[in-house]
Amino acid sequence: PAETPEGQACGLVKNLALMATISVGSMSGPIIEFLEEWGLESLEENAHSSTLTTKVFVNGVWMGVHRDPTNLIETLKKLRRKDDVHPEVSIVRDIRERELRLYTDPGRVCRPLFIVEDQQLVLRKKHVRWLTEGTTDDGEDFKWQHLTKSGVIELLDAEEEETVMICMTPEDLENARLAARGIFITKEVEPEPEPEPEPEPDKGEDSDKDKDKAKKKKELKLEPEDKDPSLRKKPRNEASQPHLWTHCE
Repeated sequence: PAETPEGQACGLVKNLALMATISVGSMSGPIIEFLEEWGLESLEENAHSSTLTTKVFVNGVWMGVHRDPTNLIETLKKLRRKDDVHPEVSIVRDIRERELRLYTDPGRVCRPLFIVEDQQLVLRKKHVRWLTEGTTDDGEDFKWQHLTKSGVIELLDAEEEETVMICMTPEDLENARLAARGIFITKEVEPEPEPEPEPEPDKGEDSDKDKDKAKKKKELKLEPEDKDPSLRKKPRNEASQPHLWTHCE
């Protein structure tokens, strides 16, 4: 928790994670030109069309409609991961409203996430080694921004984050791969022993000791995550449809 100042400025202190970035903005012209080349139809052409199309917005401005939004989004994301499209460009698809919203404006809070393909991290040990040494095997410079340009890390803002599946740890990816092969990790449940009859305390004696013993027995049955609420709770049964993760923290 942050210690806020007293008086008039009380509560005005906000926190920003060290890995988070604020978008500085980029030109929307190249994005609009790309959309026109990839089948964007103007509003005048589809004024009386009955075909289901997806509205395309750029920074909140309705630019036109598109008939194949799935292919368009996949192409845009591939270009963003190759650094052909600015990495801060946000790509948001609202399937229910049939809208595709693109943002290139400044002031959006973005955070980096590891890209996942086929339930596998794109990050490899060589990337960590290059980042530590500062150079690749060919002697070229390798900095943090090169992870974004090489398609290992992706910057997502709050709105695009709602449209992806983010796993917390690489362990979730391993469980998903095992589940896809039909191997489910279930927790073994040990049979509880029969409760022993508690001796009745003698009249006139204090029964605090017996209460303490019963309390300790009860605590031994608790799971580690139940004892410490700050620990991450793991699913007790994985025998469900595995998630198709797209990113990892």
